[in-house]
Amino acid sequence: MAVMRWRPFNQALEPWVGARGFGDMQSEVNRLLETVFGRTTEGSVQERAWVPAADMYETRDELMIKVDLPGMSEKDVQVSITGDLLSLKGERVEPVDVKPEQYFRAERWGGRVERIFQLPIPVQADGVRASYHDGVLTVTLPKVESVKPKEIKIDVQ
Repeated sequence: MAVMRWRPFNQALEPWVGARGFGDMQSEVNRLLETVFGRTTEGSVQERAWVPAADMYETRDELMIKVDLPGMSEKDVQVSITGDLLSLKGERVEPVDVKPEQYFRAERWGGRVERIFQLPIPVQADGVRASYHDGVLTVTLPKVESVKPKEIKIDVQ
């Protein structure tokens, strides 16, 4: 018999699939609220940071983070790592040839971009690589040797 994950709201909450505990659930709720409402700052609503969607997953040897950054170039983005935190900062420039009163609808975000990811496993900070292709930033973080899975040969006697 196959074990199936219970999804009471079908695919509507797909980012919740990877939540492993209440801490993960809290960060997912925070991410969801930040995506919808943005992070407010001391200034006006227009000064809040845009929070792009991201995926974080692991392969055998690496931790991978993919972030959607449409309309930006690699020069507009800064990635840094400090301890177990990966920081992503940048800015997407809004078109200057269109005045606010000319808009009928304005749904796309412009301005400051900011995301900070707490890394769930130890990584080798000196081996981190980042690439940008078709509006997607991919950050590859090699795992430290102690967390990589090791196969152990079983001797039959």
